[in-house]
Amino acid sequence: MDKKNIKKVVLAYSGGLDTSIIIPWLKENYNNCEVIAVSGDVGQGTELDGLEEKAIKTGASKLIVCDLKEEFIQDYVYPTVQAGAIYENRYMLGTSFARPIIAKRIAEIALAEGADAICHGCTGKGNDQVRFELAIKAFAPDMHIIAPWREWNLKSRDQEIDYAEAHNIPLKINRETNYSKDKNIWHLSHEGLDLENPANEPQYEKPGFLEMGVSPIDAPDKPTYITIHFEKGIPTMLDGKTLNGVEMVSALNKLGGENGIGLADLVENRLVGMKSRGVYETPGGAILYHAHEVLETITIDKETARIKQYLSIKFADIVYNGQWYTPLREALSAFVNETQKTVTGDVTLKLYKGNIINAGVTSPYTLYDEEVATFDEDDVYDQKDSAGFINLFGLPIKVKAKLDQKRNNK
Repeated sequence: MDKKNIKKVVLAYSGGLDTSIIIPWLKENYNNCEVIAVSGDVGQGTELDGLEEKAIKTGASKLIVCDLKEEFIQDYVYPTVQAGAIYENRYMLGTSFARPIIAKRIAEIALAEGADAICHGCTGKGNDQVRFELAIKAFAPDMHIIAPWREWNLKSRDQEIDYAEAHNIPLKINRETNYSKDKNIWHLSHEGLDLENPANEPQYEKPGFLEMGVSPIDAPDKPTYITIHFEKGIPTMLDGKTLNGVEMVSALNKLGGENGIGLADLVENRLVGMKSRGVYETPGGAILYHAHEVLETITIDKETARIKQYLSIKFADIVYNGQWYTPLREALSAFVNETQKTVTGDVTLKLYKGNIINAGVTSPYTLYDEEVATFDEDDVYDQKDSAGFINLFGLPIKVKAKLDQKRNNK
């Protein structure tokens, strides 16, 4: 689309470094177009404070803030936890599944406002550009997309700060503490600066580095016990109190953070192909993934659990790659939902200095039979039956060994 035909742009606006300078940049480079800033509230907390004033002062016609927190937890986070999907064994997908819901709402607003384009501040190196744009294509397939990082001459975050200072744009960061961060109700990520070298240890004990909790070293010496109740794979009660999604995750974030739970330091494979080092805080999420997995050990049969475990890797890739609004994700979710029909019960955990320790699990749908499993005397299992089973199970090994002997003796 010719730039002169773009008169109204909807901007995915966080108020961070990138989007703070994008508003004046758009007006400078797109014929003083109208810029409507949209922020999806997925639990950024104080990051939203003063955002409207800042957006308008830097050139936006208005700011629209959408409260997406409960929908985010119920429709994106919980289905991913039910699937047991964790990217590359460590990353609990905090940024990944937040992007589709934000982009969907931005696309809806852009259509309602009659916008000519949608703009985002994602870099050309990252995953978020894909996540945003795939979601936009799903809901506004004909909408023009502007990605300044693929157009402007700025090459670094330092140059972005220079631009902001030249345009009198206030920032909440400085050059020395300029980590690239993403925060929502589920997690907080840290990238850049000293973390770009995997040889450097994260400064967990340094004041101000961690925001959602403390280092395990600084956690209390006394363990904290909690009990989570699940209904069909969804956490509904904490210590006997019924909580909605936002309340549940917030409460577990507090408990997990206080006990140094949920810190992950990993080098992951980005969708665009490069390896990237990130440090993540996901205290409540780590607890929920762990508790859900424990409950499934007594409520899902072996073969279903094996297939589900295999598919969870693909589910995590789909979420990480921004393919939430695809037939495959919907099909996998349908499978997961079927497996969750019996994942109801209570899980008790002990939180202690960064550790999540199992402290008991019960379910009305348990498949665990103590009388069958016992090492003591029982009347339901004939141990002599195992001989025939082993003979049949080991038959291929025995046949191969005998034939090998014949061949070797020739």
